[in-house]
Amino acid sequence: MPATVDIRRAADRAVSRTPWLNSRHSFSFGDHYEPGNTHHGVLLVSNDDIVAPGGGFDTHPHRDMEIVTWVLEGSLAHRDSAGHAGVIYPGLAQRMSAGSGITHSEKNASATEPVRFVQMWVQPDMAGIEPSYQQQAVGDDELDGRLTTVASGIPGRDAAISIHNASAALHVARLQPGDAVTLPAARYLHLFVARGRVGFDQAELGEGDALRLTDADGAHVTARESTELLVWEMHAALGD
Repeated sequence: MPATVDIRRAADRAVSRTPWLNSRHSFSFGDHYEPGNTHHGVLLVSNDDIVAPGGGFDTHPHRDMEIVTWVLEGSLAHRDSAGHAGVIYPGLAQRMSAGSGITHSEKNASATEPVRFVQMWVQPDMAGIEPSYQQQAVGDDELDGRLTTVASGIPGRDAAISIHNASAALHVARLQPGDAVTLPAARYLHLFVARGRVGFDQAELGEGDALRLTDADGAHVTARESTELLVWEMHAALGD
């Protein structure tokens, strides 16, 4: 089947705001529900969050979800009920498996600078697993000019961190103007322009824009300026 292309513009995302939070949602989230925009492949949430200095999410529960966090600017302090605590910064991949149930908090680790991060949720293959946590630094040299797999559950696929979904992997690239990357061939693909601007086919994608592909087969994108991309490769959809 030929690939289908769905471009979602940054300005069309739902937005949640509080005195300390600006959260922009690529999919239905919280009070923002769109029946035709609940997921793509197995990706349920992709939130682009900016948390003000001293602000953050107080302790709250999750269950049966793989939660991957990628910080773009600043630092984010994590603490959970399983005893894990740490500070996430740009280049540090983090995954929390909520499994049978876990509570955690996420706070801006700085009293003076905001933190911006993208948090992504993927449904695990099995419900009720033991909650767990993983983080691993990814070197600048691994990200510059190419897609690098930072999280994966696909068997045999090397990645900085693992997720409990055998059909999904997250890739990250930092590109300079003129750099081109080939996107993975996959049944479902979700590309998010975290910053910068890229060209795809006849389209231009800017910061906050997303590209949703179905039956993708080695499409290319080219950076127009300094760019950071987050790309989910998925070989199944919810309910498969």
